[in-house]
Amino acid sequence: MSAGFSTRAIHAGQEPEPVTGAVNVPIFQTSTYAQKGIGEHTGFEYARTQHPTRMALERCIADLEGGTHGFAFASGLAAIDTVMRLLEPGDHVVAGDDMYGGTFRLFDKVLSRYGLTFSYVDLRDTGSVRAAIGERTRLIYAETPTNPMMRLCDLGALGSIAAEAGVRLVVDNTFMSPYLQNPIAYGASIVLHSSTKYIGGHSDLVGGLVVTNDADVAGRLAFLQNSCGPVPGPQDCYLTLRSLKTLSVRMDRHCANAMEVATYLNQRSDIGTVNYPGLATFPQRELAGRQMRGFGGMISLDLGSLERARKLCAGVRVFTFAESLGGVESLLCHPVSMTHGSVPPERRAELGITDGLVRFSVGLEDVADLIADIEQALGQ
Repeated sequence: MSAGFSTRAIHAGQEPEPVTGAVNVPIFQTSTYAQKGIGEHTGFEYARTQHPTRMALERCIADLEGGTHGFAFASGLAAIDTVMRLLEPGDHVVAGDDMYGGTFRLFDKVLSRYGLTFSYVDLRDTGSVRAAIGERTRLIYAETPTNPMMRLCDLGALGSIAAEAGVRLVVDNTFMSPYLQNPIAYGASIVLHSSTKYIGGHSDLVGGLVVTNDADVAGRLAFLQNSCGPVPGPQDCYLTLRSLKTLSVRMDRHCANAMEVATYLNQRSDIGTVNYPGLATFPQRELAGRQMRGFGGMISLDLGSLERARKLCAGVRVFTFAESLGGVESLLCHPVSMTHGSVPPERRAELGITDGLVRFSVGLEDVADLIADIEQALGQ
């Protein structure tokens, strides 16, 4: 019988260290390794190429995502950039129109200068996805839920479209973590994470992870990881492994707290639509229940004006007004001025990313304190 998620998170790729029996994978603080002679080494030559702390993390995340190969990077954007280096000049990507602003900036301002082309479509509309695929399309790039509007795409449908067209489906799974969603099971070839967020979980590291079940892709990613060198240091790999051990219990609390906060916000008469997949009022609630094992800790909503958003962001005391997400502490973000400032205003308007939109990353505090904090900041 295969082991459960929490057992694998604690043990996969993390055998006791053979020399001392240390239960935790050591922080191997080294850049190079002694070799016995020409062509004689232990399998480790140089730390950019092979590193035992990093390799333990890579084996663990591959197991948790249901893939065969894992790769660790110095940041989430380094992970995305490396995946995009699988492409050639002239290749085309069908990407979601609602995505993290840093990803859009990488695509629109950097990679487009090197001959890649992008079509941004609403991935909820499978007809639009099919229509956007052309002769040079090589990837479908998706976030689900999206940042910050919490829109879902049907992973099974996108996986089928990708297979029919002979292209690869790449899914940013950062908002869900491998505990709540596994895109490879629905046909994704590549799954990536900003491990800075829920996987790290403590706002004390920056990192990225990629998992694939395609041996050809894995070989090419390994070449790129070594050739371009966007690798994390051993301390960050160790901290990420530490955090994976508690991912399931943390995500359960994130989900429970976010559900209560979203329900409270949804009941306020002075707030419009609350974007949270667990709410009965969420338009894609049925899809969320099919492909996710929980609804996560992220909520967004429009307060109706920049003035109200300012009031909330300045008034919170338990929530911290800050960039990022997924830590044990609750964070509040204003996407227009923070995470999505690089997205053109006209595109933000099309997506509903208004001056009054705020995004909550609901942490692990006592939920009554979180609700009371929002109440005092907004006023009863």
